[in-house]
Formats: sequence, C-alpha cells, structure tokens
Amino acid sequence: MEETQRAFLEKIKPDGVRKIICSNGRGQDLKFRKLCIVAKKSGYQIEKYTEKQVFHENTETIDLFEIVEICLGRYRQIDIFTKETQYTVRLTKKGKRLYGENSLKRQMGEPEEHNRKKRYILEEGTVIEPLIDMGIFTKEGKVVRSKYDKFKQINRFLEIIDDAVRENEMERCNIIDFGCGKSYLTFIVYYYFTYVRQIPVTILGLDLKKDVIQKCNEAAVRYGYEGLRFELGDINGYQADFDVDMVLTLHACDTATDYALYNAVSWRAKMIFCVPCCQHELNGQMKSGDFSLLMRYGIVKERFAALATDAVRGNLLEYCGYKTQLMEFVDLSHTPKNILIRAVRKPIVTKAVKQQRLAEVERLMEEFGFSPTLYTLLIQKERENRGIDGNADAEEES
Repeated sequence: MEETQRAFLEKIKPDGVRKIICSNGRGQDLKFRKLCIVAKKSGYQIEKYTEKQVFHENTETIDLFEIVEICLGRYRQIDIFTKETQYTVRLTKKGKRLYGENSLKRQMGEPEEHNRKKRYILEEGTVIEPLIDMGIFTKEGKVVRSKYDKFKQINRFLEIIDDAVRENEMERCNIIDFGCGKSYLTFIVYYYFTYVRQIPVTILGLDLKKDVIQKCNEAAVRYGYEGLRFELGDINGYQADFDVDMVLTLHACDTATDYALYNAVSWRAKMIFCVPCCQHELNGQMKSGDFSLLMRYGIVKERFAALATDAVRGNLLEYCGYKTQLMEFVDLSHTPKNILIRAVRKPIVTKAVKQQRLAEVERLMEEFGFSPTLYTLLIQKERENRGIDGNADAEEES
C-alpha cells in the first residue's frame, strides 16, 4: 500500500465507519457492479450488487486498509462514510489515486460561525464524477474558475431540494424527471441523495430523444449509479408503475410542463420541483378590453403571459393541496433569471383556501380569455372522479 493512501486512511477511526461503497467497477467480467458495507448494531452487513440481484452476508469485523487495497483494483471509486465525514479514494483511468474529504455536518446545514466562507452542499475536494464530466470540477475535485457561477447554481438548486427533503424526514425516495434531456442535474440529484444525505433513491429520467437516453444510461453505468435509469417516453399519458415521491420537470417545453405537473398531482407526489421553459400557450390566447395596454406591446404581452402562466400553475397546485412557492432561480444554461416552482404536499390546506385559489385563477381566465392546459386537465379529472360527464352537466343546467 502506498504511503499517501495509508496516511489518508489512518485518519479514519475503524470503529467510526458507518458505510463503505465501492462503485464504478473495472472490466466487463466483474461479477458485482457495486459493493456496500453497512455498519449494524452487531458487526457489518456486506451487500453485493449484480445487474438484477443483491446478495448479503454478515461479518463481525472489517479491515479498512485491506478492503481499500483489494477493492481499488476492481472498482474505481471507494466512498467511506463516518458520522461526520465522507472520505473518497478514486482511481483515474491512468491509474493515479486521488483522495477527497468532505464534511457531512456542514452539508446538513448546521449553523456556521460568523465571517466564515460559505459552505456548499457539494464542496471542493470531493471527487464527483458528473461535475468532472461537466467541466465544473477538475479531476482532483477543485472548481474550475470559469465555472464557479454554475457550481453555485447547482448548489442553490440542491439547497432548494434539501429544505423540502429535511422537512419531510424521508427514509427513501422515488423520483421521476420529466423531460430530463442531458440530465446534468439528474445525476447531481442522485449523488445528493445517495452520498450526501445517504437516503436510498430510485430515479427515472424520461425524454423523447433516443440518443440522449442512450448516453445518459451509459453515463449512469459508468458512474455506478444503480438506482438511476433513463427511458424513452412522452410526459403526456405516462403511467408510473411505482409510488412517486418527487417529480422534477426542468425545461419541459410549454404545455409539457402542465402535463408533468398534472401527473405529479395525480400520483400525489410529496414534492414537485419545476423550472418552466418556453410558455406560448397563454400568449396565443390572451386578449383584454380593460387591460389592452398589456396586450399592445409584444414583449410586454409575452412576459406577462409567462408570469401569468406560472402564477396560475402555483395557484392550481395550492388548490390541489400543495404549499407552493415561486422562487427566483438562475438557470444553468442561460443568463436570464427564471422562476422555479417548489410545491410540497400539505394535507392541512383548508377547503376554503383551496377554493379561493381556484376562484382567483378563474377570474384571471375570464378577464384575459385564456384556458390553461393544467386547469383543463384538473377540472376534467375532478369531473371524472365525481362521475360527471358533459351530458350530465347539460342536464343539470336544464
């Protein structure tokens, strides 16, 4: 064992190790894609993952030095977790060993002393492969100077998620990412749950581009992210075959965002995080006599339509029982500031409040003569649940 590696591991108290994850296997003939060693009340449990199965065995003690030395020949990354720190040993393709150390206490949002440098959920010195591939981190886990703004944006996005996750006290999480695209943030969200929060997570990314799905699946295998997969599919009408705890929809175009939100509400997802993309629907429908000034200038009408779209979405999510916030969020790909919709399911929302939110939407619809897709989907679903169709409505009116 090289001296640098021994010195690095000697900082870790053997009895303080809570979990060891060996991932990113080397070679196609490797029997187990990932190893996970978890501390139990008595001894340790070793979990060995194949493509479709998990095998378990128990042991009373472990030798940290031996595990790292043996497994580093089979896996490119080993993460060792104590209560307060994540230690990472990574082997590059050229055979160089890299070492990283990251405080988990700081990531959990513990109070900081005054006048200290801001601590991020993802910190420098940690080897995070998706960030390396994105060009944000160097191979040593240092932020590339020209990418520092993107580094801060990613951490801001995780902070927004982290607030909701901590509030819900989640033990595991199933996530669907609608319109995942190249999935930069999807990979980071998986890393956040698995390595920062240490919460078991399953993430499904959905997109219409076959080549993008293929590349994302290849990257997930390369990173050793067994709980992350990508499928070809349309948001509209997608049926999930598992309980969905969280829905992400980042840059789903125009009404695709509405279908994603509708699915999330139908599944009673605990959390929704949405960054809308282009919003053309209301802009094409809007008209007003009393507020014709807002319709006169194209750029004003376009921006007003976009703001109205998200205000309507926020109110409709409140109507469906979600505590909803519209937050300023700096996009990773563009310089203008966008709105991020964060909605957390709150069964305590009163019927009176819900009806008020719906009435506000309907008054806006009447004033400007538009009909949002999300409103149409929700009202139609509500009628179906009550067993009312168009004919029944007509009979009732007569």
